[in-house]
Amino acid sequence: MMRRMILLLCAGLAGLAHAAPEKGDPALFDPVASVVMTPRCVNCHQADAPRQKDFAVIHAQQVVRGKDGHGSAVLQCAACHQAGNTAQGKVPGAPNWHLAPLSMRWQGLDKKGVCRQMRDPARNGNRKTGEQVIEHMKTDPLVLWAWNPGANRTQPPMSHEAFVEVLEKWAAAGMPCPR
Repeated sequence: MMRRMILLLCAGLAGLAHAAPEKGDPALFDPVASVVMTPRCVNCHQADAPRQKDFAVIHAQQVVRGKDGHGSAVLQCAACHQAGNTAQGKVPGAPNWHLAPLSMRWQGLDKKGVCRQMRDPARNGNRKTGEQVIEHMKTDPLVLWAWNPGANRTQPPMSHEAFVEVLEKWAAAGMPCPR
């Protein structure tokens, strides 16, 4: 009986050793999620094809990812999407328009899944620190486009400056994720 209790105790402690401790409040990801889970982000963090509009309809021109996320060989994203919005903003654009890499697919993930992916270098573009994640969100033209999407598209629920501030708070707390 005593041996069994010791084994159970050791097994429980071993499980704790493998769990990464969360330093901060998991609720710190909520304002981050309020931005990254909007259509402006999720529409391009897809597996097979980009989505459009606020209700995530499949791209009207039957565009697909292609081998590198820039569209198929016969219809590259850049055929329509230029370095800036065109056609009075109806055709969105930013430099190097493309889908997020497959490793950064958010399609089908909940808030916890997106959080875990954002902090995992194997699935976030090899960003090993919170500072690198923040730098991506501060400077990538495709990220910045979300705040200037044109054609009366919805924008994230906070300014880009406020978004960077909540990212910094989340990163400083150890990038905790919802449980």
